[in-house]
Amino acid sequence: MRKLKVMSVFGTRPEAIKMAPVVLELKKYSQIESVVAVTAQHREMLDQVLKLFNIHPDFDLNIMSEGQTLFDITSRALLGLDKVLTAANPDVVLVHGDTTTTFAGALAAYYHQIEVGHVEAGLRTQNKFSPYPEEMNRRLTGALADLNFAPTSTAKENLLREGVDANKIFVTGNTVIDALYQTVRADFEFKHVDITKKVILVTTHRRENLGEPMRQVYKALKSIVEEFPDVEIIFPVHKNPKVREVVNEELGKLDRVCLIDPLDYEPFANLMNKATLILTDSGGVQEEAPALGKPVLVLRDTTERPEAVDAGTVKLIGTNQDTVYESAKILLTNPDEYKKMAEARSPYGDGHAAERIVKALLWRHKILNAPPREFTN
Repeated sequence: MRKLKVMSVFGTRPEAIKMAPVVLELKKYSQIESVVAVTAQHREMLDQVLKLFNIHPDFDLNIMSEGQTLFDITSRALLGLDKVLTAANPDVVLVHGDTTTTFAGALAAYYHQIEVGHVEAGLRTQNKFSPYPEEMNRRLTGALADLNFAPTSTAKENLLREGVDANKIFVTGNTVIDALYQTVRADFEFKHVDITKKVILVTTHRRENLGEPMRQVYKALKSIVEEFPDVEIIFPVHKNPKVREVVNEELGKLDRVCLIDPLDYEPFANLMNKATLILTDSGGVQEEAPALGKPVLVLRDTTERPEAVDAGTVKLIGTNQDTVYESAKILLTNPDEYKKMAEARSPYGDGHAAERIVKALLWRHKILNAPPREFTN
């Protein structure tokens, strides 16, 4: 019997983290031939995750270059994947989420008339410039997808409103929870940080927050650390020079502010588990931290992940200095407010999303007799 040939395409660290459980699940089935292609839109950060999950790509485009633009990434990924798809000729191409690799992968598969499966489909802000370019990468990929693996019922509703056939949507939960549960350990030993106080974990990298918005956030953090002697800030600083310049100007000389290089996924996931509070403009952290019972203050004006806001595990606070300061202060001084966020139920997954995705593929191709039961949040 001919095997179903499934190619997983990704290029960044966040994609790799969320696709790793799918790649590992695909390998469990004798009816599937699993092929992995990476663009390496991010090189070093991608390699960290590949090593952690012991994934060895069959194709590596290695497109990353210094000072690369969206035009560079899109064109190199598209041209490289044309050759890869010609060589591999898969039955299905799986892409994930919202990166430029995601859109290029879906477009290349479409040009080859290959079925596209979109993992983490249906997230929307309805503002095409926030987050930029991720919102349009999602929408354009959605327009090309034949199978939509929506992480939540909210994402499914977004797709239905856009006219997507309900039979092509599967609610699976988010694969990031699968990856998280496989990575976090109670006995994890940290090499990079010394955790002795209440920890505020901070990450910032969004293009729309570069410059003054980030400066406002860092000024608020300075006020917090000066006011609360029992608090330390641990800040894995993105390698973008525009981020590092402002971080060093505002926070570089402060006691109890630990500025470190970006962490590999394993120590970062375990650091989230040790944190008291998390401030971030990351999309993935909004999903991961609630599963660990950690309140998240989101440094953005919009989010394509409203489920956690509705559930009460996440608050959308923007980047205004006073708002960031007051929001963090409330959680540091009001145990009831902290408990309310920390104990709210995570809406994003139960650790079985990859299993549902693979079973949906097998059902779609008539290898299994029934679709998987949907995740309910």
